[in-house]
Amino acid sequence: MKINEALSKGIEKLKINNIEEASLKARMLLSHILKQNKEYLLIHSEKEIDEKDFFIGIDNLIKNIPIQYIINKQEFMNMEFYVDENVLIPQPDTEILVEEVIKLANDKHEVKILDLCTGSGCIAIALSKNIREAKITATDISIKAIQIAKLNAERNLVKSNNISFIQSDMFENIQDRFDIIVSNPPYIETEVIETLSEEVRKEPILALDGGKDGLKFYRQIAENAYKYLNSEGCLCLEIGYNQKEKVIQILENIKQYKNIYCKKDLGNNDRIIIAKRC
Repeated sequence: MKINEALSKGIEKLKINNIEEASLKARMLLSHILKQNKEYLLIHSEKEIDEKDFFIGIDNLIKNIPIQYIINKQEFMNMEFYVDENVLIPQPDTEILVEEVIKLANDKHEVKILDLCTGSGCIAIALSKNIREAKITATDISIKAIQIAKLNAERNLVKSNNISFIQSDMFENIQDRFDIIVSNPPYIETEVIETLSEEVRKEPILALDGGKDGLKFYRQIAENAYKYLNSEGCLCLEIGYNQKEKVIQILENIKQYKNIYCKKDLGNNDRIIIAKRC
Protein backbone atom coordinates (compact mmCIF):
# COMPACT_ATOMS: atom_id res chain seq x y z
CA MET A 1 0.00 0.00 0.00
CA LYS A 2 1.22 3.51 -0.78
CA ILE A 3 1.93 6.03 2.00
CA ASN A 4 -0.89 8.35 0.93
CA GLU A 5 -3.35 5.43 0.75
CA ALA A 6 -2.40 4.17 4.21
CA LEU A 7 -2.72 7.65 5.70
CA SER A 8 -6.08 8.24 4.05
CA LYS A 9 -7.53 4.95 5.32
CA GLY A 10 -6.00 5.40 8.78
CA ILE A 11 -7.36 8.93 9.17
CA GLU A 12 -10.80 7.81 7.98
CA LYS A 13 -10.88 4.99 10.56
CA LEU A 14 -9.92 7.40 13.34
CA LYS A 15 -12.52 9.97 12.35
CA ILE A 16 -15.28 7.32 12.16
CA ASN A 17 -14.37 6.38 15.75
CA ASN A 18 -14.39 10.02 16.90
CA ILE A 19 -10.67 10.17 17.66
CA GLU A 20 -9.58 13.80 18.01
CA GLU A 21 -6.71 15.18 15.89
CA ALA A 22 -7.01 12.15 13.58
CA SER A 23 -4.75 13.50 10.83
CA LEU A 24 -2.02 14.64 13.22
CA LYS A 25 -1.97 11.34 15.13
CA ALA A 26 -1.96 9.22 11.98
CA ARG A 27 1.01 11.16 10.59
CA MET A 28 2.88 11.00 13.89
CA LEU A 29 2.30 7.24 13.98
CA LEU A 30 3.46 6.57 10.42
CA SER A 31 6.48 8.86 10.81
CA HIS A 32 7.48 6.87 13.88
CA ILE A 33 7.02 3.50 12.18
CA LEU A 34 8.99 4.55 9.08
CA LYS A 35 11.58 6.38 11.22
CA GLN A 36 11.14 9.43 9.00
CA ASN A 37 9.89 12.99 9.53
CA LYS A 38 6.46 14.20 8.43
CA GLU A 39 7.91 15.94 5.39
CA TYR A 40 9.07 12.54 4.13
CA LEU A 41 5.45 11.35 4.11
CA LEU A 42 4.50 14.20 1.79
CA ILE A 43 7.48 13.99 -0.54
CA HIS A 44 7.27 10.17 -0.85
CA SER A 45 3.50 9.84 -0.74
CA GLU A 46 3.52 7.32 -3.63
CA LYS A 47 6.09 5.04 -1.98
CA GLU A 48 4.93 1.47 -1.28
CA ILE A 49 5.14 0.39 2.37
CA ASP A 50 4.21 -2.56 4.59
CA GLU A 51 1.19 -1.08 6.36
CA LYS A 52 0.66 -3.83 8.97
CA ASP A 53 2.27 -2.05 11.97
CA PHE A 54 0.61 1.21 11.00
CA PHE A 55 -2.88 -0.25 11.21
CA ILE A 56 -2.06 -2.01 14.48
CA GLY A 57 -1.22 1.45 15.81
CA ILE A 58 -4.46 2.88 14.35
CA ASP A 59 -6.41 0.18 16.20
CA ASN A 60 -4.63 1.12 19.43
CA LEU A 61 -5.56 4.78 18.91
CA ILE A 62 -9.18 3.70 18.46
CA LYS A 63 -8.85 2.00 21.87
CA ASN A 64 -7.96 5.48 23.22
CA ILE A 65 -4.36 4.62 23.96
CA PRO A 66 -2.47 7.95 23.85
CA ILE A 67 -0.31 8.40 20.77
CA GLN A 68 2.62 9.16 23.11
CA TYR A 69 2.38 5.67 24.62
CA ILE A 70 2.17 4.05 21.19
CA ILE A 71 5.27 5.79 19.84
CA ASN A 72 6.88 5.95 23.31
CA LYS A 73 7.90 9.59 23.16
CA GLN A 74 6.86 13.10 24.12
CA GLU A 75 8.64 16.42 23.70
CA PHE A 76 9.20 18.62 26.73
CA MET A 77 11.42 21.71 27.00
CA ASN A 78 12.86 20.95 23.54
CA MET A 79 13.91 17.48 24.62
CA GLU A 80 12.49 14.06 23.79
CA PHE A 81 11.33 11.78 26.60
CA TYR A 82 10.48 8.10 26.58
CA VAL A 83 7.02 7.52 28.04
CA ASP A 84 4.79 4.49 28.54
CA GLU A 85 1.80 3.55 30.67
CA ASN A 86 3.94 3.70 33.83
CA VAL A 87 4.40 7.47 33.76
CA LEU A 88 2.35 10.60 33.21
CA ILE A 89 2.75 12.20 29.79
CA PRO A 90 4.66 15.50 30.19
CA GLN A 91 2.51 18.52 29.32
CA PRO A 92 3.44 22.01 28.06
CA ASP A 93 1.87 23.63 31.15
CA THR A 94 4.55 22.03 33.33
CA GLU A 95 7.18 23.98 31.40
CA ILE A 96 5.90 27.07 33.26
CA LEU A 97 6.94 25.40 36.53
CA VAL A 98 10.38 24.47 35.19
CA GLU A 99 11.01 27.96 33.84
CA GLU A 100 10.16 29.53 37.20
CA VAL A 101 12.49 27.16 39.05
CA ILE A 102 15.27 28.04 36.61
CA LYS A 103 14.77 31.75 37.41
CA LEU A 104 14.87 31.08 41.15
CA ALA A 105 17.95 28.89 40.86
CA ASN A 106 19.92 31.48 38.92
CA ASP A 107 20.14 33.51 42.12
CA LYS A 108 21.96 30.69 43.89
CA HIS A 109 25.35 28.97 43.65
CA GLU A 110 25.57 25.17 43.51
CA VAL A 111 21.82 24.90 44.03
CA LYS A 112 20.37 21.71 45.52
CA ILE A 113 16.94 20.70 44.20
CA LEU A 114 14.47 18.00 45.20
CA ASP A 115 11.94 16.88 42.57
CA LEU A 116 9.07 14.97 44.19
CA CYS A 117 6.90 12.65 42.05
CA THR A 118 9.40 12.79 39.19
CA GLY A 119 7.57 10.34 36.88
CA SER A 120 9.33 10.42 33.50
CA GLY A 121 12.00 12.64 35.05
CA CYS A 122 11.11 15.53 32.74
CA ILE A 123 11.30 18.25 35.42
CA ALA A 124 14.56 17.06 36.98
CA ILE A 125 16.24 16.50 33.61
CA ALA A 126 15.12 19.84 32.21
CA LEU A 127 16.42 21.57 35.33
CA SER A 128 19.74 19.75 35.11
CA LYS A 129 20.10 20.84 31.48
CA ASN A 130 19.37 24.48 32.25
CA ILE A 131 20.98 25.15 35.64
CA ARG A 132 24.73 25.14 36.07
CA GLU A 133 26.12 23.17 38.99
CA ALA A 134 22.67 21.96 40.06
CA LYS A 135 22.60 18.90 42.30
CA ILE A 136 19.22 17.27 41.91
CA THR A 137 17.46 14.48 43.79
CA ALA A 138 14.45 13.03 41.97
CA THR A 139 12.02 10.70 43.74
CA ASP A 140 8.99 8.62 42.89
CA ILE A 141 7.04 5.92 44.71
CA SER A 142 7.05 3.81 41.51
CA ILE A 143 10.20 1.83 40.78
CA LYS A 144 9.11 1.59 37.12
CA ALA A 145 8.91 5.38 36.95
CA ILE A 146 12.40 5.66 38.45
CA GLN A 147 13.74 3.27 35.80
CA ILE A 148 12.13 5.34 33.03
CA ALA A 149 13.49 8.58 34.52
CA LYS A 150 17.01 7.10 34.56
CA LEU A 151 16.62 6.05 30.93
CA ASN A 152 15.51 9.57 29.99
CA ALA A 153 18.49 11.07 31.80
CA GLU A 154 20.82 8.88 29.73
CA ARG A 155 19.02 9.66 26.48
CA ASN A 156 19.20 13.40 27.14
CA LEU A 157 22.86 13.21 28.09
CA VAL A 158 22.43 14.28 31.68
CA LYS A 159 25.39 13.24 33.79
CA SER A 160 24.47 10.67 36.44
CA ASN A 161 26.35 12.63 39.11
CA ASN A 162 24.00 15.60 38.57
CA ILE A 163 20.80 13.71 39.38
CA SER A 164 20.20 11.06 42.04
CA PHE A 165 17.07 8.98 41.45
CA ILE A 166 15.52 7.52 44.60
CA GLN A 167 12.45 5.37 45.08
CA SER A 168 10.59 7.10 47.90
CA ASP A 169 7.05 7.66 49.09
CA MET A 170 7.27 11.46 49.18
CA PHE A 171 9.85 12.40 51.88
CA GLU A 172 10.23 8.87 53.28
CA ASN A 173 13.79 8.25 52.07
CA ILE A 174 15.01 11.86 51.98
CA GLN A 175 17.80 12.93 54.32
CA ASP A 176 19.24 16.17 52.90
CA ARG A 177 18.16 19.79 52.89
CA PHE A 178 17.54 21.65 49.64
CA ASP A 179 17.41 25.15 48.22
CA ILE A 180 14.38 24.30 46.09
CA ILE A 181 11.71 21.61 46.31
CA VAL A 182 9.62 21.22 43.17
CA SER A 183 6.67 18.93 42.51
CA ASN A 184 3.88 18.24 40.06
CA PRO A 185 1.92 15.90 42.35
CA PRO A 186 -1.33 14.03 41.61
CA TYR A 187 -4.09 16.62 42.00
CA ILE A 188 -7.30 15.33 40.41
CA GLU A 189 -10.22 14.55 42.73
CA THR A 190 -10.85 10.80 42.96
CA GLU A 191 -14.47 11.06 41.77
CA VAL A 192 -13.54 13.33 38.88
CA ILE A 193 -11.15 10.75 37.39
CA GLU A 194 -14.13 8.69 36.20
CA THR A 195 -15.35 11.68 34.17
CA LEU A 196 -12.05 12.24 32.32
CA SER A 197 -11.60 11.19 28.71
CA GLU A 198 -10.77 7.54 28.10
CA GLU A 199 -7.39 8.61 26.76
CA VAL A 200 -6.43 10.45 29.97
CA ARG A 201 -7.62 7.48 32.03
CA LYS A 202 -4.99 5.35 30.27
CA GLU A 203 -2.37 7.29 32.23
CA PRO A 204 -1.34 5.83 35.62
CA ILE A 205 -4.02 6.43 38.26
CA LEU A 206 -1.24 6.70 40.83
CA ALA A 207 -0.06 9.86 39.06
CA LEU A 208 -3.55 11.36 38.71
CA ASP A 209 -5.44 10.66 41.93
CA GLY A 210 -5.05 13.48 44.45
CA GLY A 211 -7.55 12.05 46.93
CA LYS A 212 -11.14 12.99 47.65
CA ASP A 213 -10.62 16.75 47.25
CA GLY A 214 -7.52 16.63 45.07
CA LEU A 215 -5.42 18.22 47.82
CA LYS A 216 -4.04 15.15 49.61
CA PHE A 217 -0.49 15.55 48.36
CA TYR A 218 -0.39 19.34 48.76
CA ARG A 219 -1.14 18.88 52.47
CA GLN A 220 1.54 16.22 52.78
CA ILE A 221 4.11 18.32 50.94
CA ALA A 222 3.30 21.54 52.79
CA GLU A 223 3.46 19.81 56.19
CA ASN A 224 6.92 18.42 55.49
CA ALA A 225 8.73 20.49 52.86
CA TYR A 226 9.91 23.23 55.21
CA LYS A 227 11.79 20.61 57.26
CA TYR A 228 13.86 19.82 54.16
CA LEU A 229 14.35 23.37 52.89
CA ASN A 230 17.32 25.55 53.68
CA SER A 231 16.67 29.03 55.06
CA GLU A 232 14.92 31.13 52.37
CA GLY A 233 14.50 27.96 50.29
CA CYS A 234 11.58 27.78 47.84
CA LEU A 235 8.71 25.34 47.42
CA CYS A 236 7.44 25.23 43.82
CA LEU A 237 4.21 23.41 42.97
CA GLU A 238 2.09 22.78 39.92
CA ILE A 239 -1.64 22.97 40.67
CA GLY A 240 -4.98 22.31 39.02
CA TYR A 241 -6.65 25.30 37.36
CA ASN A 242 -9.16 25.66 40.25
CA GLN A 243 -6.87 24.99 43.23
CA LYS A 244 -5.04 28.29 43.74
CA GLU A 245 -6.91 29.58 46.79
CA LYS A 246 -7.09 26.19 48.50
CA VAL A 247 -3.39 25.42 48.10
CA ILE A 248 -2.40 28.91 49.25
CA GLN A 249 -4.64 28.44 52.29
CA ILE A 250 -2.91 25.14 53.11
CA LEU A 251 0.49 26.85 52.99
CA GLU A 252 -0.66 29.85 55.05
CA ASN A 253 -2.21 27.65 57.73
CA ILE A 254 1.10 25.91 58.39
CA LYS A 255 2.79 29.28 59.02
CA GLN A 256 6.17 28.09 57.78
CA TYR A 257 5.97 29.81 54.40
CA LYS A 258 6.04 33.40 53.18
CA ASN A 259 6.06 35.41 49.94
CA ILE A 260 3.51 33.07 48.39
CA TYR A 261 2.57 33.83 44.78
CA CYS A 262 0.86 32.20 41.81
CA LYS A 263 1.60 32.27 38.08
CA LYS A 264 -0.67 31.43 35.16
CA ASP A 265 -0.03 29.14 32.22
CA LEU A 266 -0.31 30.07 28.54
CA GLY A 267 -4.04 29.36 28.67
CA ASN A 268 -4.40 31.99 31.43
CA ASN A 269 -5.18 29.34 34.06
CA ASP A 270 -3.60 29.44 37.53
CA ARG A 271 -0.84 26.84 37.18
CA ILE A 272 2.00 27.16 39.69
CA ILE A 273 2.42 28.32 43.28
CA ILE A 274 5.73 29.40 44.79
CA ALA A 275 6.38 29.83 48.50
CA LYS A 276 9.52 30.69 50.46
CA ARG A 277 10.46 29.03 53.73
CA CYS A 278 10.26 31.39 56.70
